[in-house]
Amino acid sequence: MKQVLKFVLLLFISATSFSAIAQESKEITLSDIWIAPRFNPKRGADITSMNDGKSFLILENGQINVYDYSTAKKTKTLVDEIDLKKPDGKGNLKIDSYEFSTDEKKILISTDEEPIYRRSSKSYYYIYNVVDKSLKMLSENGKQQLATFSPNADKVAFVRENNIFIKDLTSNEETQITSDGKFNFIINGAPDWVYEEEFEFAKGFEWNLDGTQLAYLKFNETNVKQYNMQKWGELYPEDYKYKYPKPGEANSVVTVHVYHLKDRKTVNVNLGNDVDYYIPRMKFAHSTNILSIIKMNRLQNKMEIYHSNSSNGQSVVVYSEDNKCYIDLSHFTLDYLADNKSFIITNEKDGWNHIYKYDYTSKESVILTKGSWDVADVVGVDNANSMVYYLSTEDSPLERYLYSININNFKKTKISERKGTHEIEFNSTYTCFIDKFSDANTPLYISIFNNKGKELCVLEDNKKVKDLMLEYKFINKEFFTFKTTEGIELTGSMMKPATLDPNKKYPVLMTFYGGPGSQEVSNSWGYYEYIWHQMLVQKGYIVVTVDGRGTGFRGEAFKKSTYLQMGKLETVDQIETAKYLGSLNYIDKSRIGVWGWSFGGYLSTLCMTKGADFFKAGIAIAPVTNWRFYDDIYTERFMRTPQENGAGYDENSPINHVKLLKGKYLLVHGTADDNVHIQNSFELIDALVKNNKQFDMQIYTNKNHSIYGGYTRYHLYNKVTNFILNNL
Repeated sequence: MKQVLKFVLLLFISATSFSAIAQESKEITLSDIWIAPRFNPKRGADITSMNDGKSFLILENGQINVYDYSTAKKTKTLVDEIDLKKPDGKGNLKIDSYEFSTDEKKILISTDEEPIYRRSSKSYYYIYNVVDKSLKMLSENGKQQLATFSPNADKVAFVRENNIFIKDLTSNEETQITSDGKFNFIINGAPDWVYEEEFEFAKGFEWNLDGTQLAYLKFNETNVKQYNMQKWGELYPEDYKYKYPKPGEANSVVTVHVYHLKDRKTVNVNLGNDVDYYIPRMKFAHSTNILSIIKMNRLQNKMEIYHSNSSNGQSVVVYSEDNKCYIDLSHFTLDYLADNKSFIITNEKDGWNHIYKYDYTSKESVILTKGSWDVADVVGVDNANSMVYYLSTEDSPLERYLYSININNFKKTKISERKGTHEIEFNSTYTCFIDKFSDANTPLYISIFNNKGKELCVLEDNKKVKDLMLEYKFINKEFFTFKTTEGIELTGSMMKPATLDPNKKYPVLMTFYGGPGSQEVSNSWGYYEYIWHQMLVQKGYIVVTVDGRGTGFRGEAFKKSTYLQMGKLETVDQIETAKYLGSLNYIDKSRIGVWGWSFGGYLSTLCMTKGADFFKAGIAIAPVTNWRFYDDIYTERFMRTPQENGAGYDENSPINHVKLLKGKYLLVHGTADDNVHIQNSFELIDALVKNNKQFDMQIYTNKNHSIYGGYTRYHLYNKVTNFILNNL
């Protein structure tokens, strides 16, 4: 009997060992993440709704295909690359992107796209006629930017070499409407670098409703100082100089103009005598001759909406708003209603981001949403049915649900129910929408619903990724809250081994971004870093993220508490997080590390210096190290100028605290970073050397802020992973 028990026990031990070996064989590797991304879910293609609201277009595998909203079935192929013979006979046309005309008879095809900055590019454009299947080149005089159909689809406006052109598709005449464009001096119809980055748009012109006028922005960069980057690869490096305004320095002078196609005259819009202002938004209202312009002062704490008569350039202020800190446009909406006297607008004047209906004739406003929660995004305004659709944090700041509210009777309806985060895109008639759903432990589930919330069909369930997650025994991300010593409640997420050894204490890697209005702790899928964090958990690490003060979706006071002292409270809260984690019986408080990218790299560097007693190792990728080096629109929004707030800039610059560094520190940057210049790292390096502080460093030649391309990300995460394994 004992021999049998011994044999059974040996079998059990062997089976257990085999199981452990089998489990080890399913360890996630960096190759799984970055070389052949096994766990990356399908995110769904970009969709264009057709006019009838019953069909939508998808560009896939070189085809523009038509699908049915109710069934998600392909009904036909509208155009196929293999049928697109270039007019010059030199091969076929590759479709990089496209625009459908409003009459759905033409397609503007972009090919050979060449990126400029984050949101801008230039291409060769072609016009494809859906009816007769003809193809012709938009212009033979060089690549174009931002090519856009007129409302009647008989003309196309575009930018080339900083000037604006209009191509008449009927007469084939190409008209140049500006001639003063010059690189690093004058830009017509497109924003300068800082506008594109911080106000998040790339097109600086708009057609009016009947296509008889074209409004455009002109950026005079003459007095803006240049930043110089070197591009390596040739015998002598190439200098690339572009205009980049830093805090307190000169900005582009921006003016608004309207070109009238009939008489070929340009009207200059009058916005007052001051010149140091911003124009972050511009569009025609529901009128052929009324141009709506948002104007902000340089400190971005005052916003005015102008209505300008496009015939004579005269303007009146129809809306004005002031804020003691700054006005946040990151989740801002301005939608004109069909009554021609009011618009939907969002603001934070009651301490939370809410929706208002504003009558610009009577100057009266009515709040449509109210409560201690934020409207995260207005996803559509259905004028025909007086309905506003929006995503909100009403249920939880960690989640997003779709709601509707009637503009007339204020009846509110919650449409999406599944617990997590919903991204919504309506069809043209607001009868149905595509819902991209995920939660912290579930990859994207993409389906189509009617506007009442009934699911019609599924586009993508990502079952393959879910099965892999089970196969590799992914652990669930968990959420927690704790109170700091100041009594501030903070929310975090944690990923830890499924079974904790009671006799062991575990190292922690803290990861964060932390910038104003951002959010990292949310009940949504995390993509690449989520998989990488699963890999670290498999190796015995606990991964924690906490959103400190200054982050978004917890009301205006929480978000703007860091005003004029960016970096101070954010660092305090991450140190408080380390203290809290160190109090837990399964965490080794002597082995807590931090890592971050961009603002997160700035914050990790502050943690490694001002919080040196609490962090053993830190990684900073493309960090800001002194806000004097970053761009003015972003920095002055939160800090004002160095002339006004020099102490705020200097007291929270990690450069001024490097003497406190104790732990292991890795600094990573790309030499072609047009956003956070490598100057930030070079100045930090200088300070580290002067204070005799040892550190590790990785430079990526000719890589921008995202540090990607080829094997770059794989190389980067190898470097970062090995640093963690060796030092934490």
